[in-house]
Amino acid sequence: MNKKVVFFILLVIFSLSTYTSFSYFSGGVKEGFLSPLFVGQAKKITNNGGIIDTLETDNEPKTEECPINGEMLSKTLKDKWEKRRPLGVMIENHLEARLQSGLSSADVVYEAVAEGGITRFLAIFYCHDASYVGPVRSARIYFMKFLEEYGLYPLYAHVGGANCDRETGSGCANGAKADALGMISKLGWALYNDLNQFAVPFPYYWRDYERLKDVATEHTVYISTSKIWDYAKTKRALTNVDEESVSWDKTYTKWEFKNDEPLEKRGAVAKISFSFWSNFENDYAVNWVYDKASNSYKRINGGKAHLDKNTNKQLTAKNVAVVLADEALANDDYPGGHILYDILGTGDAYVFQDGKAIKATWKKADDETKMRFYDETGNEISMVRGKIFIELLPTGNKVTY
Repeated sequence: MNKKVVFFILLVIFSLSTYTSFSYFSGGVKEGFLSPLFVGQAKKITNNGGIIDTLETDNEPKTEECPINGEMLSKTLKDKWEKRRPLGVMIENHLEARLQSGLSSADVVYEAVAEGGITRFLAIFYCHDASYVGPVRSARIYFMKFLEEYGLYPLYAHVGGANCDRETGSGCANGAKADALGMISKLGWALYNDLNQFAVPFPYYWRDYERLKDVATEHTVYISTSKIWDYAKTKRALTNVDEESVSWDKTYTKWEFKNDEPLEKRGAVAKISFSFWSNFENDYAVNWVYDKASNSYKRINGGKAHLDKNTNKQLTAKNVAVVLADEALANDDYPGGHILYDILGTGDAYVFQDGKAIKATWKKADDETKMRFYDETGNEISMVRGKIFIELLPTGNKVTY
């Protein structure tokens, strides 16, 4: 088939996907129009229903370094991750989205306000699988700038995204600076490594209908990481290499990693506290409580222990990095207003690890360059092996510890 014809067909499909996404989040599309996700799957989609995997176990010797967060894992897990590429998943933090599933299995998690003071997570999966991940929600530009740090064509799972309707002009004010779907197209991700639910069919995304009796429909979309990696392999020819046999990590640079400090050298900074927007502290304020014995931080979300629905265990991290960046409203037509963050260049930060608080500077030269952290002497801060949690706050917010 003529390449121009193929390109035109793909462009039309992506445009329809974008329109559907915008229409749905604007309230203009009926549920049944979107996909089989909305047609009576309540009793079929369960943890033992055959479309998702069980949670992984790893009881073998830990001899292999995860390149994403430095965690030491088994040769069996390495054999799995070497056949795939990093996957970023948008997971919401609306009150009705709690408890979320899968955050405890992510290698790195980013949190920032999506709109109206409500935060959202970008969870990076590579070295671990998760059988149930979500609720999955829409894309944002600044999360994509973090995802671009993870090599060539990282997979991106989301449901629609901040965008504008160029025919009607709706949402296009201020130069459409919050146009995440437009950015996906500009990056060349559309219908390749971008896995928007509106272009990826059931059963790779599904609704947890058990939640529908308690929450609104938009808080019920889930994925399995293994299913998404399988879709990328079979439908997009993306494994650890692309269709031209180029490895995803050709341009990837990892953080420097270090082992846990010995118990006697660990610090005594017991609690970290901050909030994102004023007047939203009750629901979205965050506390991290340090456990010296395990050398990890336990997360409290909106005054409650932040549990993973998959395990019913509290989220923990080995490193908590708080990034302070300039925040601005996109001035688009979306109710509550989309948010923009300037995460290029440099700014103030705090890095918490080993029970210690480090006043730091963050630096990110361009979209594809990893954000790194430097202490007051200018030396790069190595990450303790294990989960890394990066909190993006507006410049000027107070962090207490």
